[in-house]
Amino acid sequence: MTAISSQFVSWDGGCVFLSGRSPGVTPMHAHYAIQLAFGVEPGIRFRPGDAEPWTAYRGVVIPSRQPHTMDATGVSASAVLFVEPETREGRALAERFAGGGIAPLPDDVLDALAPSVFSAWRDARSAGAVEDAARRLVHALAGGAAPSVVSDERILRAVAYIKAHLDRPLALEEVAAEACLSPSRFRHLFVEETGVGLRPYVLWRRFLRVWELLTRGSSLSAAAHAAGFADAAHLSRTSRTMFGFPPSAMQMVGPLDAHAPAAASATQPLRSTA
Repeated sequence: MTAISSQFVSWDGGCVFLSGRSPGVTPMHAHYAIQLAFGVEPGIRFRPGDAEPWTAYRGVVIPSRQPHTMDATGVSASAVLFVEPETREGRALAERFAGGGIAPLPDDVLDALAPSVFSAWRDARSAGAVEDAARRLVHALAGGAAPSVVSDERILRAVAYIKAHLDRPLALEEVAAEACLSPSRFRHLFVEETGVGLRPYVLWRRFLRVWELLTRGSSLSAAAHAAGFADAAHLSRTSRTMFGFPPSAMQMVGPLDAHAPAAASATQPLRSTA
């Protein structure tokens, strides 16, 4: 697969890759994350099997584990969002689009919110503006399911500890001790506060660390070790399972500015405090 030049923005439980025209078709794959994808104009194509006909869409939602291949060569730019299935919004998406298979995104949501994602990327050139726009789209598609916001001081300490120690294995007992809780009480409170279990949360944070490091010019091997993977091969195998492609398939073109100019967004942010 030819590498696609992309920029990457993440938040707890989700992320978005924004790319110019794709040089080729993404091979058939399936991944753990729920995928939302749309082009800056209609014409992005998907199919659920190599023997199946292509279907052109304005945008799609693809459930966890659904085999598919994507052809974005017919659009000048595309956005691919991944949502962790175990978050509140991920569960709401899975329930709302429970018919199975590749489903079209509602036109009203695309009309109202998709242009702002590309505008935040191309005009504001701001990671903060992209995050706000992408999360608003996810929020609308999830039927208004509330994103998780961590407020319990014990879980905030645990989250900070996890982020500071992603370069090595993290056991439930270790993280629970940082929160001064028993493992069983910590497990329950962590899900209550974050909307996701500890193990998938840590894996998600490891991948976010990888993409952030790659965006800043790190080598694949260095990013893998810094995020707690055994080596680049381990990272690539896990990435194929999680996202459907190895990190080498994305050529990261550098980070966007952290924040939008004060006048760049007229809406209130939806960022998590986690």
